[in-house]
Amino acid sequence: MTSHPRVVYKRRETITELPLYYSGELLKKHNKDKEFKKYYAELRGASLFLYKDKTQDTYTEKLDLEKLKSMELNAPYEKKAPTIFTLKLHKEEVQLKMDNPDTGEEWRGYILTVIHHSYGLQGHPHPIPSRDNVAKTPEVPACLLNVTRQEAEQMLEANPEYGSMILRPSTLANNYALTLRQMKSSGPVMKNFRVTSTSSGFVIELDTPVTVASLNDVLQYFTEKTEYRLFPYMSSKPYDTHIDLSPPPKCISLTSPTPKTVPKAQVSPMLQSKTKEKPLPCPTKAVENEYVLPDEQKPGDHKQKKVHFDGELREAIKLRRGTIDSDSEVEEAGTSYKNTTSKKKAGWASTV
Repeated sequence: MTSHPRVVYKRRETITELPLYYSGELLKKHNKDKEFKKYYAELRGASLFLYKDKTQDTYTEKLDLEKLKSMELNAPYEKKAPTIFTLKLHKEEVQLKMDNPDTGEEWRGYILTVIHHSYGLQGHPHPIPSRDNVAKTPEVPACLLNVTRQEAEQMLEANPEYGSMILRPSTLANNYALTLRQMKSSGPVMKNFRVTSTSSGFVIELDTPVTVASLNDVLQYFTEKTEYRLFPYMSSKPYDTHIDLSPPPKCISLTSPTPKTVPKAQVSPMLQSKTKEKPLPCPTKAVENEYVLPDEQKPGDHKQKKVHFDGELREAIKLRRGTIDSDSEVEEAGTSYKNTTSKKKAGWASTV
């Protein structure tokens, strides 16, 4: 039963994972072949995929146009003649033939646009810069592990939450194998598929072999075929929960900065006595009849001397009292004299 063209187109897009630029029927012949063979061709990316007919979903041959050195157009001025291109690749020459000249011109324009990013002049060879020296780093899937079949099955069985597909090296050189764990109604089932590496890509060895461009495409093919129920195995890695302080570089110090020293004037220090001076005693209340005289001759001596003047003071007081007493006696004598004289005058007056 023939598949619908949309289904075939979708399968081709899934297998190649490249955008479609142009497609149509053409004839192809290698330099060692005698006759042209008819193919249905699709220009996807920088590759030309050849199919036996429109209904085939897996390509029969693939021409890598990135390795194209030049493209020559045979009989460019014969408008009615079929258009024939000669593609000089890295290791071979391939001729493409189109019965319709207009179709041939369209093929030529798309190929030059994709590879050389410009349209060339009709009838002239167009050398393509070699890209052999461009290093390509193939993308390696994370689930490609260096394990055996038994180890892969044990990993999938022990940790189904990590994934259901593991790519591993095959026992054959330069080939691979895919181990998957698929859930069925009866329980989980382990399956192993062989993936052969070829010059045009990787071939999945099924009842109808499927060729893809990379190992990632192998995983994508199985994922889509199982309606995204399978996914690549990704082991979980522990995460840290504590941040450690790294040692500071030599030029950076985390200690508190030392205070900046301010230069001070050079002054000779004052020499002080090592013996601690005793504090002066609190002044006592002055005693009556005591006088304190400063000792001017010994300024450094803080002791006070008391001088007693009891005898002299008493003599002075006695002398003063004697003077006062004598003055009082003279005054009293004068008063008594006055009184006597007044009495006598009064007596004389009464007599007269």
